[in-house]
Amino acid sequence: MSIPVVALVGRPNVGKSALFNRIVGQGSAIVSEEAGTTRDRHYARADWNKRDFWLVDTGGIVEDAQGAMNKEIRRQVEVAIGEADVLCFVVDAIAGLHPSDRRVLDMLRQSRKPFLLVANKADDPRATDFYEFYELGAGEPIPVSATNGKGSGDFLDVLVDALPPGDGEQDEALRIAVIGRPNVGKSSFVNKLLGEERLVVSDEAGTTRDAIDTKFRYHQRDFVFVDTAGLRRQAKISDGIEFYSSLRTRRAIEQSDLCILLIDAQEEEIHNQDLKIAQMAWDAGRGLILVVNKWDLKEKDGKTSAKYQKEAHEKAPFLKWVPFLFASALTGQRVTKVLDLVLEVEAERSKRISTSQVNQALENIVGRRQPPQAAGREIRLLYATQVETSPPTIAVFGSAPDLVEEHYVRYLHNSFREVWGFTGNPLRVIMRRAAGKGARA
Repeated sequence: MSIPVVALVGRPNVGKSALFNRIVGQGSAIVSEEAGTTRDRHYARADWNKRDFWLVDTGGIVEDAQGAMNKEIRRQVEVAIGEADVLCFVVDAIAGLHPSDRRVLDMLRQSRKPFLLVANKADDPRATDFYEFYELGAGEPIPVSATNGKGSGDFLDVLVDALPPGDGEQDEALRIAVIGRPNVGKSSFVNKLLGEERLVVSDEAGTTRDAIDTKFRYHQRDFVFVDTAGLRRQAKISDGIEFYSSLRTRRAIEQSDLCILLIDAQEEEIHNQDLKIAQMAWDAGRGLILVVNKWDLKEKDGKTSAKYQKEAHEKAPFLKWVPFLFASALTGQRVTKVLDLVLEVEAERSKRISTSQVNQALENIVGRRQPPQAAGREIRLLYATQVETSPPTIAVFGSAPDLVEEHYVRYLHNSFREVWGFTGNPLRVIMRRAAGKGARA
């Protein structure tokens, strides 16, 4: 049995995102006084009393919404309700019963899913009157304060008891962050990949503000795709919501195993900001795949994929170790091929080379080209071993590691690459001082 899903549902500004953050234990969802800040379904892993569950933060449901975005938010909430095992109907204990609360309740009853009535903002439950919420006939209101945490433990006890029974399986999902500049088609790409409109798509740049987690299974492997807010140049990032969206994109990279960087093919060449984002993921030690989106439009201009890659490699040499996929989220061209690339990059990421093989490779590499010698010091490279995976890391032990010049370390790196590839992953080569007599110059 998969990990159960819990969805927080309610009208705007009842504190769903604040409650989400309280349960998850970190500032994952953007909290703002601006109604409608949460637009997509926002997933995070949570646990209580040794029970794991996915928690979903949804956008506020607006009564008789006419705007296109409000209609889209409502549709996303309906999808979240359909996915959930348990629903938390969040109301505002301070503002009291609102006509929109009844509309939300109608949606929950129509779903026939179990739900809990959660009265948020009950900073002092003894001074709060919950009488009018009994009029809903939705059960006993559970008082909680997302702000100060009062009642949160009791609420979570009730919530865990309402979850369907689990079988204790561990979730070993591979986390994949979908990153890139705003409006390059990240949400459209994920929607096409999953075969349904899981994320809000709009022509308005910056529609995705939070990092949105979406579960998926392929070839008996569980994936979690994280569709992130686009990263702009720092000078263009204003205070407030957009700043926090950018911050969370960086955190999404840090918390992922692998990143898919989407690039807009309609640009004349790969943009400098694209390179900065790629470098950010690479420096963080994450696997990386580059997807050149809207390639169906670029092909009409006669540009070849080989030429595009060559120009990218010239701008950022590390990209020659990164697989490129030329696709179209609009038509679906080659989109599903990214799944096989993900499995390939993950296999390379977890690949471990035996110490005997690494030492044999080092002997051959040094035999072709000795390290430059320092004045008065002999530099000898004696042995090497792979010390880590994810990302792969090879330690080379020698007599004077601090005197090995940077260009020779790059030579070692490229030579190890030629033997084992490690496609789509940064390879780290670290120099260490060897112990024993053989290390003395």
